[in-house]
Amino acid sequence: MPNIGTLLKEEISRLCRREIRKHVEPLRKASATYRREIAALKRQVAGVERRTTVLSKQSAKMSNEADASSAERPLRFVAKGLVSLRARLGLSAPELARLMGVSDQSIYNWEHKKTVPRKEQLATLATLRGLGKREVRARLEALDVQSVRKRRKRASSR
Repeated sequence: MPNIGTLLKEEISRLCRREIRKHVEPLRKASATYRREIAALKRQVAGVERRTTVLSKQSAKMSNEADASSAERPLRFVAKGLVSLRARLGLSAPELARLMGVSDQSIYNWEHKKTVPRKEQLATLATLRGLGKREVRARLEALDVQSVRKRRKRASSR
């Protein structure tokens, strides 16, 4: 007959293994689920990174094309052209200065070849070349209305 101590020890070991299995099995299943979810997230991140690189290359390509198109047609400035533009639009130097957002002195210096406009100002000049007298007058009136509103606002805040 086997020793009772040995039987008792074997039975306790068996019950312990069963209890441990009962507690570990849900953890094992959760761990496997988490591993699958992590792998899926890694695949998603890799896909997003690939799309990001493709889009960044496309945007760089588009910006290069935009730079190339703007470089194809550089804006040039001729003082006589500014004088004739003012005459065609029927503007005084201060009116043109207000339209362009520069000082009267800047217009004078440009017309007398003392200085040349910056790129932003050249772009503004280019847009003014495409406008007619009525459009220019409408813009001037809109600027006047805005300046009156600003003055009133400042006066009321004092």
